[in-house]
Amino acid sequence: MAEDKTTAQVDETTEVAKETKVETQVQDPKEFLENFNWDKYEQGIERVDDSKLQEFETLVAKNFVDTADEEVVEGTVVYLTDREAIIDINAKSEGVISLNEFRYNPDLKVGDKVEVLIDIREDKSGQLVLSHRKARTIMAWDRVNAAHDKEEIVNGFVKCRTKGGMIVDVFGIEAFLPGSQIDVKPIRDYDQYVGKTMEFKVVKINHEFKNVVVSHKALIEADIEEQKKEIIGQLEKGQVLEGVVKNITSYGVFIDLGGVDGLIHITDLSWSRINHPNEVVELDQKLNVVILDFDDNKSRIQLGLKQLEKHPWDALSDEIKIGDKVKGKVVVIADYGAFIEVAEGVEGLIHVSEMSWSTHLRSAQDFVNVGDEVEAVVLTLDREDRKMSLGIKQLTQDPWTDITTKYPVASKHKGIVRNFTNFGVFVEMEEGIDGLIYISDLSWTKKIKHPSEFVTVGDTLEVEVLELDVEGRKLSLGHKQTTVNPWDKYETEFALDTLHKGAIAEIVDKGATVNFNEDIVAFVPTRHLEKEDGKKLAKGEEAEFKIIEFNKEFKRVVASHTAIFREEEQRNVKAAVKKAAASADEAKPTLGDANVALQALKDKMEAAAKKK
Repeated sequence: MAEDKTTAQVDETTEVAKETKVETQVQDPKEFLENFNWDKYEQGIERVDDSKLQEFETLVAKNFVDTADEEVVEGTVVYLTDREAIIDINAKSEGVISLNEFRYNPDLKVGDKVEVLIDIREDKSGQLVLSHRKARTIMAWDRVNAAHDKEEIVNGFVKCRTKGGMIVDVFGIEAFLPGSQIDVKPIRDYDQYVGKTMEFKVVKINHEFKNVVVSHKALIEADIEEQKKEIIGQLEKGQVLEGVVKNITSYGVFIDLGGVDGLIHITDLSWSRINHPNEVVELDQKLNVVILDFDDNKSRIQLGLKQLEKHPWDALSDEIKIGDKVKGKVVVIADYGAFIEVAEGVEGLIHVSEMSWSTHLRSAQDFVNVGDEVEAVVLTLDREDRKMSLGIKQLTQDPWTDITTKYPVASKHKGIVRNFTNFGVFVEMEEGIDGLIYISDLSWTKKIKHPSEFVTVGDTLEVEVLELDVEGRKLSLGHKQTTVNPWDKYETEFALDTLHKGAIAEIVDKGATVNFNEDIVAFVPTRHLEKEDGKKLAKGEEAEFKIIEFNKEFKRVVASHTAIFREEEQRNVKAAVKKAAASADEAKPTLGDANVALQALKDKMEAAAKKK
């Protein structure tokens, strides 16, 4: 077709040239030579009459379009090869476009209208160069901008996934579809959209970087908003609706009610205690829910699932009563006790004080673990408030029942140190029976400031029952009473005025201490540390001491070194006075001599008294 068109144009031009040539032959030779164009002659072109040229130009203008470079025009596919498409744009010649530019349209055929861009009017071989891809791009931007301005809906082909979303072909332009704009609900599988043609709305265009952002979510939000208004307007407390599980969190489940979201708190999913909502529901699951509450504008809707079923307490057997034994599974453990599920949705609390007869409270984890199957006794039962308390220790006999037989006063036993305070030590005789040893009953001889100086937790101690209060469940024990009181023999050994040797152990406030044995630590007042030469005993110095005070009850011993030589001086003075008196009788001294002797003796005694 293209060849026939070109041949006809050439024949017409040739005829015009022949007529011009005939007319030229009849002209005067001289005139012909004067007007002959030698440049055209050298190029092998004969002169054509101006009228014929004008006629030719008129034919060209009539039959061919005049296009500018970079202009988009519509062409027709006139021929297809394995690699190229021949496009007629009604110009002087047809253009050729690679089939690669039509990959998006595998059904391209002869006669189809396509948009092309005149890339090059004539290349080196005189061929018209066209581009369909560039034409599509130019037209696509115009269409995209128009769709954005008019908020029109466009069709796009989802090509592939990318980071954060999808790549969509819109009018030949690669637009970005964010993951959050695919649907109103979270998308977990992006691949399900690849290869699909969907409707979109152009939401953003960046002309500088040639970026286009589209949204599918925006198309359905308007419909959802209408549905949401309709649903919200009909909401009532107690109403049962069908919904789809939209999202699951640790604290609850979000339900899509058809454009309106509601929350089922984890405590409203099941009458039984659960650790996570996914134990009850799963994503995209359809279920019926009941409206429990909502705020004033109904933007926050509280839903319930368990409320659609009868409360387990209402189905609890009437045969269960206080004192009955029940079995159940430990579902929760707290410091104060453990919750036991005795029936689905029915729980009872075993307080830690009801787990053992021991008066010393411990953690519930010392007795049970989550998941344990246990047997317990019903202690209280309140069906109206749906509360039940249970006990484990009641399954065994109370150890205080025959306490007077097991632990009579003055009997001796062994116990384990479980705890101690500032005032004493708690000793466990057996499970449920504890006794207290006051700090004063730990040792006969040691002065203990805190029980930790004498025992440690876990030690086994010999004890004697001192007092027993059955009604008050109190047992008073003693440890020192299991041994002989060494102060009984010390009362004789360290009696008043007895003499003992020892070394100064420590210099303390207002005196010093002397260790006579492992039990007796005597106190020596400062004034009783003075030696005969007037100096005081120093630490580590050994000397002889006299007991000047002994108190068995308070374990107090006071000794003196000074008293030893002071008594010796007094004895010497008395002997001198007696001797002087005897000499005076023999010599019969005068009254004046006697006075002088007595005055001298008096002075000596006063001097000795001052040294004290």
